[in-house]
Amino acid sequence: MNAPRTRVQRRPVHGVLLLDKPLSISSNDALQKAKWLLRAEKAGHTGTLDPLATGVLPLCFGAATKFSQLHLDADKSYEAIASLGIETTTGDAEGEVVATKPVDFSPEQLQAVEERFTGPIAQIPPMYSALKKDGKALYDYARAGIEVEREARNITIYQLALEEIEPEAGVRRLRIRVRCSKGTYIRTLAQDIGNALGCGAHVSYLRRTATGSFQVDQCIGLQDLEALSEADRANRLLPVDALLDGHTPVTLDKEDAGRFLSGLRRRGHWPDCEQTAVYGESPRALLGTAHVKAGELIPGRLLSPIEIQTILESEV
Repeated sequence: MNAPRTRVQRRPVHGVLLLDKPLSISSNDALQKAKWLLRAEKAGHTGTLDPLATGVLPLCFGAATKFSQLHLDADKSYEAIASLGIETTTGDAEGEVVATKPVDFSPEQLQAVEERFTGPIAQIPPMYSALKKDGKALYDYARAGIEVEREARNITIYQLALEEIEPEAGVRRLRIRVRCSKGTYIRTLAQDIGNALGCGAHVSYLRRTATGSFQVDQCIGLQDLEALSEADRANRLLPVDALLDGHTPVTLDKEDAGRFLSGLRRRGHWPDCEQTAVYGESPRALLGTAHVKAGELIPGRLLSPIEIQTILESEV
């Protein structure tokens, strides 16, 4: 007979955990495990990774969840390995093989393909994705054997490096290093590169190495997190404003801070700015985000007074 499961006493936790997502679990499962380890009341992530992908997965807790959208929109960097000459239903190693083709290309052809896929390109999202069509995820159609029409989406490949590496079990392989805009599907990119080389391809390895300013060497794995004491786990959290990299800081005195937190615009001698991080002066505390137009500080996403107080108490 199984012992009864211990009920976790949740608590307010605010900050960002940079997780190195392990292989073969979903992003949500990784989030729930980290949430349990931190005993956090509220948590969310900044966009999912496939179960077969590893790497940078920023997890947001408490007040940080209010700004998670900012990193959904951030540029991403990946390292992938494409197995050439083998096409699968999903574009990765999880799918069934649907075609095998001979592989024959020159270094010059590989260089031309690298140049072709660098810069603004149009990409058709894969059927095995969470995008919705008529309120239903595309992967639900795909699992039912139904292919639906998808519109191509404009993305940008800022950097792309293709390098043939040693074969594995007789299969020729490419290492793909890419920095790209949001919404880029690396499985689809690998398939399109394989098709451009005339042989097809699927992704056999995928690792996200950066999202925005967050790098993989800043991350911690789930097993390492679990091995820490509760206090050391909490110390792995970055402050909430780690999500506001690139925002111009604005500091308000106590009177203006109170009014700003009530959702009121404040006037000052600030230059126009699309993204500001607003702080209270005494004590120094993040209040939320805003933008400045014609000398007005216009509130965006705001922290609640309770969130601010909890964060200040945790810093003592």
